[in-house]
Amino acid sequence: MFLYKLIKRSKSYLKMAKLKFMFLIVIVMTIALSIRAQEVQISKEELIALTPKWEGERFPDGRPKVPDDILKRMKNVSVEEAWSTMKNAGYAHQIAEDWKIINPDSVLVGRAFTTIFMPGRIDVWQAIDSVGKAKGWAGQNSWPIDMLSQGDVYVVNQFGAKIDGPTVGDNVGNAIYAKSGNGIVYDGALRDVEGLKEIGGFTSYYTSYDPSYHNPGRYPNTMIMGINKPTLIRQVTVMPGDVVLGKMGVVVFIPPHLAERIVKTSEVVRLRDMFGHLRLKEGKYTAGQIDTRWSAEIEKDFSQWLNDHIEELPVPKEQIQEILKERTW
Repeated sequence: MFLYKLIKRSKSYLKMAKLKFMFLIVIVMTIALSIRAQEVQISKEELIALTPKWEGERFPDGRPKVPDDILKRMKNVSVEEAWSTMKNAGYAHQIAEDWKIINPDSVLVGRAFTTIFMPGRIDVWQAIDSVGKAKGWAGQNSWPIDMLSQGDVYVVNQFGAKIDGPTVGDNVGNAIYAKSGNGIVYDGALRDVEGLKEIGGFTSYYTSYDPSYHNPGRYPNTMIMGINKPTLIRQVTVMPGDVVLGKMGVVVFIPPHLAERIVKTSEVVRLRDMFGHLRLKEGKYTAGQIDTRWSAEIEKDFSQWLNDHIEELPVPKEQIQEILKERTW
C-alpha cells in the first residue's frame, strides 16, 4: 500500500514537472516570437528564399552581391539597353522617374540596401525601439546606415514625407558616404542639400527638399519598419541586392541575376553602333544595310574590325575576346 502511494505520488510530481516544463517552453517561444515580430531586419533565410534566381556570392545577411566588375561596367549601360533586356526577361516595371538629383552629371551605380520608414505611431515605435536598444543600437535612422557596405546604394522608402520628415541631412549623408562610398535613392524630403552637394561622389536621387527634420517633438512622426526587406520606390518593387543604375534623371532597379546579361548586351550594342556609324560615314554600306539584320558579309567585317581595334575600343579587351570567341563567322 505504501509502495503504491509512493509510485502514484511520483507520477503526480513527474506530471507536474512536465507541465511546468511545457509552460516554460511556451513562455520562451512567446517571448521569442514577440521579439521576432518587432524585428525590422529581414532574416538571411527569408532573403535567400525571395531571391532564388541569384546563384552568385552573397553578403553574410543573404543579400545578393553582384561583382564589382559588373558594377563598374554597368556605368556605361544606357537606360534603354537596361529596360529592353529586362522587359524581354519579363521585368517590365523596374524604372522610377521624376527625381531631383545631386551631382546630375555623374552616374549612380551600386547594390540596393533597402530601408522602409512609415508614419510614426507611438506604441509601434516603442516596441521597435526597445528591440534596438536591447541590441545597443542608437537612433532608429542610424540603424541601417551602420550596416552599409562599400558599393551599396541606400534606397529609402520615406513614404514621400516632407515637413518634419527628413532623416538624411549633411551629417547623415557624410556617414552614408563614409560607409558606402556611394549615394542614395530617397523617396522623401532631404535637408541640408547644400551641404550634401559638397560631398564628392554623393550622386543621389531624392523626391523633395525641406529644412525640417524627423521626430522634432515629443512623439515620433516617422519610424523604421524594414531593413533589407522588399520595398516600393515609386511604382517599382525593389529587392535588396538589386543593381541601382541612376542616370538621365531616372533610376533603374536591375534584378541581380540579370546584371551581367545587361552589361554584356550593352557592350555588344555599343560596339555594333560604333562599327555601323563608322561604315556609314565611310560610305561602305547603306543605311538600309546597317539598320536591319546584318548580312554574313557585314558580320564578318564587324568581327575583323573588333579584332583589329581590340586595344582601343571602349569595352574591356577580355570582353571583346569573349564576343569574338562566341561568334561563328
